[in-house]
Amino acid sequence: MFMLTLAGLINGIGITIFLTPVNLYDSGISGTAMLLDQITPAYLTLSVFLLVLNIPLFIYGLKRQGVLFTVYAIYTVAVYSLTAWLINDILPIDVSVASPLAGQDLLLCALFGGLISGTGSGLAIRFGGAMDGIEVMAVIFAKRLGISVGTFVMLYNVLLYIVCGIVINSWVLPLYSIVTYMAALKTVDFIVDGIDRAKCAVIITVSPDEICEALSSAFESGMTRLAAKGGYSNADKTMIYFIVNRFQVTKMKDIVHEIDPTAYITISDVADVYSVNSKT
Repeated sequence: MFMLTLAGLINGIGITIFLTPVNLYDSGISGTAMLLDQITPAYLTLSVFLLVLNIPLFIYGLKRQGVLFTVYAIYTVAVYSLTAWLINDILPIDVSVASPLAGQDLLLCALFGGLISGTGSGLAIRFGGAMDGIEVMAVIFAKRLGISVGTFVMLYNVLLYIVCGIVINSWVLPLYSIVTYMAALKTVDFIVDGIDRAKCAVIITVSPDEICEALSSAFESGMTRLAAKGGYSNADKTMIYFIVNRFQVTKMKDIVHEIDPTAYITISDVADVYSVNSKT
């Protein structure tokens, strides 16, 4: 709960200090709430729209995502909304015409707004919550539409920025908002996956014993061996499934090719790695 509180605070600061003062837009429901805040009467504030738009989406996704996730997500959005309300209406911070830290520099506001809000969103996801209901809708509807979750979110944001451009009759702010979106997206990936993101190495070799022994000695970790057969040569081979981090990839390749110069290696990203300690 402490980390979700921190996530909501960080996201609220990034949005209200850097984006809303210069009318840039966040992505997803947050960006939709910012647009509605600009075109509706003053008493309908950003904080109100964040709650009104997000909470029904989280409740709608209750069955798919579970009670705990829904409670965490609603709590995080409530902290975000409260932070936005405090900065805009209570604290002695002038965010009416310019960012207190970056002035009216759109590029600085877009970059730092994206980095800071992305940090908040990433922390929310990492600790079991969410900052935006559109991601829940993506999980529910993307497969039905035959697209990926990422594509669903991207299409929503593209549509949002097009609507923003039409409503304000200018494309400068929506284009800068895309910079915000990309900065936030990369930051979320970094926060959720970390710098030590795992890599999966699949090694096809005729010297499995020597390679497994060398890798186990070098990295002090286990691996999985599967029987394989060459599609062209029809020769018996072994497939070794091995997990390393990005800093270990070069060393792993050098070890493998020193033992078996003909070994075939493929490397791919792994989002999560779970292991259970066992005596067997």
